[in-house]
Formats: sequence, C-alpha cells, structure tokens
Amino acid sequence: MLLPRYAEDLEAFARYLAVERGRSTHTTRAYLGDIRHLLTHLGDHGIEGLADVRLADLRSWLGAQDEAGAARATLARRAASARTFFRWAQHTGRLPTDPSLRLVAPKRIRTLPGVLKQSEAGELLDLAAVRADDDDPIHRRDRAIVEVLYASGLRVGELVGLDIDDLDWGQRTVRVMGKGGRERVVPFGVPAADALAEWLTSRGQLANERSGSALFLGRRGGRVDPRQVRALVHELLSHVPDAPDLGPHGLRHSAATHLLEGGADLRIVQELLGHASLATTQIYTHVSVDRLRRSYQQAHPRA
Repeated sequence: MLLPRYAEDLEAFARYLAVERGRSTHTTRAYLGDIRHLLTHLGDHGIEGLADVRLADLRSWLGAQDEAGAARATLARRAASARTFFRWAQHTGRLPTDPSLRLVAPKRIRTLPGVLKQSEAGELLDLAAVRADDDDPIHRRDRAIVEVLYASGLRVGELVGLDIDDLDWGQRTVRVMGKGGRERVVPFGVPAADALAEWLTSRGQLANERSGSALFLGRRGGRVDPRQVRALVHELLSHVPDAPDLGPHGLRHSAATHLLEGGADLRIVQELLGHASLATTQIYTHVSVDRLRRSYQQAHPRA
C-alpha cells in the first residue's frame, strides 16, 4: 500500500504526464506502474517523504529487482522512469535536489528485430490479395491493412486510429497521429492505394451507426481493434513457408529494413517511422548489415 503522501505525489505526476507531457495512455500507465513500484519499496523501507530519498535507496530498489531476476530492459525502463519522476519532483518543489542524477541501470542489450525477407513480404501480400478476390469485405479490409502496414511502416495503434479523411488520394499519403501527439504525413504506393480503394467500395457492407469516420472497421461495424490486426498478421504469416512468426510491428521493422536495403536515406526512414531520435532508427542499419553478412557468408566461396 502507498503511503498517503506518496499517493498524492503519484496522482500529481499522472496529471503532469497526461496534460503537460501529452503522453499516451499506454506510456502513462507504464510510468505510473514503475513509480508505484518504487514508492511502495520506499514506504516499505521506512522512507516517508521524497525529500528523504537518497541515491542509495534508488540503487537498492534496482538491486532488489535485479536479484529477483528482472530483465535488463525492465531495469533500464524503471531507472528512466525514476529519473523522469524525480526531475519532475525537483522542478515542482517537492524536494530540494534530485537524487536520481547518477542512477544507472545495467546496459540494455538491444536485440535486432525480426524481419521478413522481401520475398516473404511479397508472399504475404500476394496471399492477402488472393483471399480478397472472394469479395468478402473482411478479406478486402485485411488486404488493405497489410498493404498499408508494409507500405507505410505504421504502428498498429496508428493504423487502427486512421480515419477516411486522413487519406490524400492525389498525393497518395496518409496523415498519422503518432506517439506524443506528433503528426506526420506518410506516403504509400500504388498496391496499397488499390487495396484501399477496393476496401472502401466494400466498407458500407460493415458500416453502421458505430462506424463514424473510422477507416478500418470490425465485423460489427466499430473501429477495428489492435488485437484483430495482430491476429490477422500472425495468421497470414503462418501460411508463408519459413517466414518468422511476426506481428504488425514485424511488418514495420521489415518496411524500414527493406527501405534501407533499397538505398533510402536513414533520416527519411526516421521521418517515415515517426522516430523522435535518429538513434532509434539506426538499429535498422544493423539489421541490414547483419543480413548482408549472412548472405555473404552463405554465397561467397571465400567467406
């Protein structure tokens, strides 16, 4: 249980994240879960106010999690959450100094994301197109979804949030509201445009008073759910021989990797994906180099 003083601090921090920082519901929930865990730890160890927290207390908190087997990624995220929280607490006058300035967690081991080969992506899209030939509105929707995911590199949350008016048919672009409320415009190609046009001719078969302006609908007429999109991608990929079992984010990784393999500039890919930092996008250069190395070792007689 949180001490009453800590509960007030947590509530104020939640308002700050949502109102001033404009964090998404998902991100806010992650921050608050981490800080609730920290404040509970502090209260359990007799520390009754933020002004009494020392760097050693924060290190003890991380150390206890490390001993319990927490993953490095979890420790890194929680350390970052703690630094954000205590920086906010100092700026709002809740404590005189920030005890988290020198708080570090074990360096996170960044694993390369799973991606499809270009041939596998082609098979996935061909499969979706063949299914859509039966004129079932759901199959036409499914084809449009995977075409847009691969063409644009959208996050699944961005995709399900699209409205019809977000499409610019003349420019073949879509307006996307990304993380942190950042808006961007993303292009899509002719195959995705054709799939979208076919889907929109069938959308009326599913639309009802719940549909509003949502671009992609579920079978009952409401906006399609992210879980439905994830299930769709997993199911389609299960029919592509030797393809890894990826979700919608795997199509995003694949789109970025294939762009770089085709010679796209890294900053263009950053803009396309909506990454705030170029460092996030640079992981795809490692993916491309890793695949190049594997191909070289398999194909070159002197490798």
